[in-house]
Amino acid sequence: MDFFDKLGETLTAKGREVSDKAKDMAELANLKGQIHTCEELIKKRYIEIGKIYYEKHGSTPEDEYIDACKDIENAQNTIVDLEARIKEIKGV
Repeated sequence: MDFFDKLGETLTAKGREVSDKAKDMAELANLKGQIHTCEELIKKRYIEIGKIYYEKHGSTPEDEYIDACKDIENAQNTIVDLEARIKEIKGV
């Protein structure tokens, strides 16, 4: 019977280890999910700040923002041109 008792104890201990590992993995996944949520919020807010800056100062940006503002303006102009081309192709 001693063998079976030891086997049972070993299986119980290993079962607890597996259970503990599973709990740790679930907690890690949860924490990583929370980190991702925070990072997405930060990204969203950075975008909002940039949009507000561009709306207020896009035509006269500070030196460090000139290239970014020009890129935005060029992209906006390209969108207008592409949309016009789409209308042309559709015959609108």
